[in-house]
Amino acid sequence: MATSLLGLILALLLPISAAAGPLSLRLEQWPSWQLPAPLPRPSPGDDLIYPAWFEGDWQLSSSDGISAEVHFQRRTDGAVVGTRAANAMAIGRAVLGDELLEVQDDPGNPNRQLARLSDDRVLDTRISGRRSETPSPNAFLADELSLQLLRQGGAPPRISRIETLSSYELLGPDQISGEQWQASYGSPEDGLAGAARSSQKLSLMLERISAP
Repeated sequence: MATSLLGLILALLLPISAAAGPLSLRLEQWPSWQLPAPLPRPSPGDDLIYPAWFEGDWQLSSSDGISAEVHFQRRTDGAVVGTRAANAMAIGRAVLGDELLEVQDDPGNPNRQLARLSDDRVLDTRISGRRSETPSPNAFLADELSLQLLRQGGAPPRISRIETLSSYELLGPDQISGEQWQASYGSPEDGLAGAARSSQKLSLMLERISAP
């Protein structure tokens, strides 16, 4: 009986372990993240593709008190993507207030974004690694590594790398819950490998404002 029970347990567990993707394994390593991360470099035309249930307008709230409207739209090819500049502007304003003046997407590259800040500062953000997984029809994982260059006047830029891994679950047609893990690394000039210098974890909730 004990042998049969053990066999049943293994039969249930092994397919799950075998199906665990790189991002699920990355979560198991939290908070001891290090670079390099298992994130392939996106091509210039690639964007982060979300499940169809993200399409529409949402009110985002987070455990650190952030509240902002975010939007996801369907492209002509049917893929659902975030309105990156508008979403970054809404969330950035909630965090920075009037310090954030403008956010612009690079029209030729969805993996690059420029944010103008007060005091003649410009934040140049470039996605250098990305991976996404869909463990089930109602679950979605996405991890992005960005290179950030903060420029001010003629001074040399301050360079850092930020990794953000997000996990989302569709609770119903009008509600998505999420968790987000973020780690900050030093400049690539200090070496391509290295441990995270700081990290944080947030809980997220998206409530639908309007359907597509």
